[in-house]
Amino acid sequence: MHKEIYQKIEIPEGVEAEIDGTILKVKGPEGEIERDFNIPHLDFKKEKNQIFIGHKRATKKEKKLINTIFAHIKNMIKGVQKKFEYELKICYSHFPITVELKDREILIKNFLGEKEARKMKIPHGVDVEISKETVKVISADKELAGQIAANFEKLTKIRKKDIRVFQDGLYIVNKAGKEI
Repeated sequence: MHKEIYQKIEIPEGVEAEIDGTILKVKGPEGEIERDFNIPHLDFKKEKNQIFIGHKRATKKEKKLINTIFAHIKNMIKGVQKKFEYELKICYSHFPITVELKDREILIKNFLGEKEARKMKIPHGVDVEISKETVKVISADKELAGQIAANFEKLTKIRKKDIRVFQDGLYIVNKAGKEI
C-alpha cells in the first residue's frame, strides 16, 4: 500500500542547517557536520526552521529509510549542540599498558608484554583525551566517535588465548552518556 509519508525535524535555535541536493550540512556551537544522504526516491526540503523528509507514494521500504534518516539527522543536531563522549577503561593484570597520543596517532605500548606498540590513526573531527586509567573519545559526529571507540576495543582484542584468563585491553564503559 502506498501512502504519503513525511517526517519533520525542528531545527533548534543556535543551529543552522543547509540542504544542497542530497548533502545536509549542520552547523552549531560545537562544530559542523556534513553528510550525503544519496537516496534517490526520497524528498528533502527545508522550510524556515524545519527539515522535511518523505515520499509521496511510500512503501514499507521508504518508511524504514525515512525513519533511519530521521534518527541520523537528530543525532547530527544533538552532536553540534553537545559533543558525544565515549569512555574506555584501560584494563591489565600483569603487564602495565601505556596509551599515548602522538601526532594524531594512538600508541598502545606493552600490551601483553609485546615489544612493538600497536598503532591507530585518529581522523580529524575526533578528540582523544587520555588520563591514568581512562580514554575519552569526543566528537560531534556520533558514528565517528562510536567507530573510533570500537576500533580501540578491536585493536586490543586477544586472539589464541583464553579470554577468561587474559582480560587485558581497552573496554567501552560509557557510550554517549549511557553506562554499560
